Amino acid sequence: MLLFTFRLLSYLPLTVLQAMGRLVGRLVFALPGQYRERLLANVSQAGYTDRALAGRAAAQAGAMIMELARVWFRTPDSLARVICEQEQEQVLDEAINEGRGILFLTPHLGSFEMAARYTAQRKSLTVMFRPPRKAFLEPTMQAARNGSGVKTVPASQQGVRAFLRSLKSRQAVGMLPDQVPGEGDGAWAPFFGREAWTVTLPGKLAKSTDAIVIVAACERLPHGQGWRMHYVRAPEPLPAGAREQAMLFNHMMEQLIIRFPEQYLWGYNRYRRPSDVPPPPESAID
Repeated sequence: MLLFTFRLLSYLPLTVLQAMGRLVGRLVFALPGQYRERLLANVSQAGYTDRALAGRAAAQAGAMIMELARVWFRTPDSLARVICEQEQEQVLDEAINEGRGILFLTPHLGSFEMAARYTAQRKSLTVMFRPPRKAFLEPTMQAARNGSGVKTVPASQQGVRAFLRSLKSRQAVGMLPDQVPGEGDGAWAPFFGREAWTVTLPGKLAKSTDAIVIVAACERLPHGQGWRMHYVRAPEPLPAGAREQAMLFNHMMEQLIIRFPEQYLWGYNRYRRPSDVPPPPESAID
């Protein structure tokens, strides 16, 4: 039923879908509760003092959800609306021409689903996703996400093995680098001035396969015009330590986020500490 609903919604103009999403996002933000408090706290932590930014961020989060109908089920039309300026295209061209594996890190910024589909036009892409918390959503997500050059694997050892095979075969993979990992899979690293438990898998994969690391984001343009791609390549060689690698990738994400901060999912619990993870070292606390 959910899949059918999204297919129906995909026939609405992108402008209408995004407007509906922004309205819902603002309505949810207007309600008192944990989501509103966390969004305001995270925006403030990042140094943004204008509370109106939080409202715009909530609206953009709603737009991101509603536009999925077009991204998933009207993919060719959506891809035709993506702008990739020459400088950004050159980053991608140079990486592909080197003939190495490429690891794309796509934070919760703009349309990360669109970023994967656009990139997969140039090089087939295996992406890692956590299964949805609600099991009934998984068939819809699988049906929608697989295709257009994109193949999904679970965020598990099975997925990690698939990533290693792809990178060693000089293929491309993609993952969300700003999700909170479990114990043993992360390191404390600053993110907008506060220590965040950060995934260390990207650094391990890149080091073991000599892969190129690119942080990518797809900016949502106003008035339903489409999207704009951004690519930032990590400097090489990568730092040797897991914390230093995590610090580098967090800093690269920050540099992309500040380009269009209202499109980051500030409501995500980025600073959550899993129960089995020790607190950050005293030397890391302000």
